[in-house]
Amino acid sequence: MCGPENPIGLKLQFAHIDNKVRAEFNPSKKYQGYMDIVHGGILSTVLDEAMVKIAIAEGMPAVTAQMDLRLKKPLHINQPVIIEAEITGRTRKILKSKAWIITKDGTLIAEASGTLIKLESAVMQIK
Repeated sequence: MCGPENPIGLKLQFAHIDNKVRAEFNPSKKYQGYMDIVHGGILSTVLDEAMVKIAIAEGMPAVTAQMDLRLKKPLHINQPVIIEAEITGRTRKILKSKAWIITKDGTLIAEASGTLIKLESAVMQIK
């Protein structure tokens, strides 16, 4: 969903700094769920994307197997936020990661933890 070629993608640009990825997001009205509040599904998508991006940035492409999401505060349309993610654990086939969305003043909007399957492992399981 976030690829640069996707005309309806989120256009997030992640930077890899100090074993984390970071992007800025200013959600427009098209991401509204209810009364100028960003839809929770969009927040979930952003967090999922961040967790996969940190895996790629760390040289371990992976796909999400499970994600636990906590929506802490509503995010209003046109309220810029920062998305960050990091790897919290790894085995030969599995990665653990976490991601969060915060406002510019540090207020936590949403957070997620995830289990990712390293891509070579995921492809082998499908065969």
